[in-house]
Amino acid sequence: MNTAIACLLALGLTSGHAHAQDAHAEHAQSTPAAPSTQSPTPAAPRSGIDALPADEDQARAALDKSPRHGEYADVAIAGGAPVRAWVVYPERSDKAPVVIVIHEIFGLSDWIRAVADQFARDGFIAIAPDLLSGKGPGQKGTDAFASRDDVVNAVRGLDPGEVTARLDAVRDYGLKLPASNGRTVSVGFCWGGSTSFRYATTQPALDAAVVFYGSSPETPALAAVKAPVLGLYGGDDARVNATIDAARAELTRLGRTYETEIYAGAGHGFLRQQTGREGANMKATEAAWPRVLAFVRAHAAR
Repeated sequence: MNTAIACLLALGLTSGHAHAQDAHAEHAQSTPAAPSTQSPTPAAPRSGIDALPADEDQARAALDKSPRHGEYADVAIAGGAPVRAWVVYPERSDKAPVVIVIHEIFGLSDWIRAVADQFARDGFIAIAPDLLSGKGPGQKGTDAFASRDDVVNAVRGLDPGEVTARLDAVRDYGLKLPASNGRTVSVGFCWGGSTSFRYATTQPALDAAVVFYGSSPETPALAAVKAPVLGLYGGDDARVNATIDAARAELTRLGRTYETEIYAGAGHGFLRQQTGREGANMKATEAAWPRVLAFVRAHAAR
């Protein structure tokens, strides 16, 4: 299956949309993460390539060289299989916000783990759950599937209610970590972007939600949104972007915060495919990442 079409087909499913396809035209591979400790308060934004998450091709190398403490944890959930999650801790001496990193339609890949590691480098506890935990062969997760197409099909088949229950369990786990400051933010990409936005409609205690190129929930669901939402989109992603205006109008009417940015020339999945679109994806990445950090700090740091 074409990876672009794969994510397109699924993006709307978790957000409650009936859209048949989604513009995930620029996604391809994956990578793992690494260890941690402690140091003073959140690090200031850095300049240069190290200030950005690795793209897909560089994710493995970024994880291999990371000095931060990363580990797998099994998050218990009532009446279901535990959710396996990749947890990465920042190097800081005080308590930190928890960022729940929601994977794309490709499951818990090395690239998503590298993004989690970058969040930890920037001062946050990052938890990336495998929402396919228990769904794969042998009741395992993403890594147990024979092919990427199998992963895509499995993610497309996830029940939104079960996804929400799993995210709630992961959020509760993060809140109970001794290093947590008691604040939580969801950040998702493509299918995960739609899921992050939808999660804001179901979890009123969420402190903020970030949506990377994910479709918006249906208008009636937006009344339940309490958390500020930041949406970051590629300019060449018409199907997803067609859902922005209705969400903005409704959230504005409700007095909620919904900040958006559309990066000209960038495609769907620009953070993962940073070398694509003749430099437009990199420009989008360089602008979007500092904005995400500022948004999360503003709403989740104490």
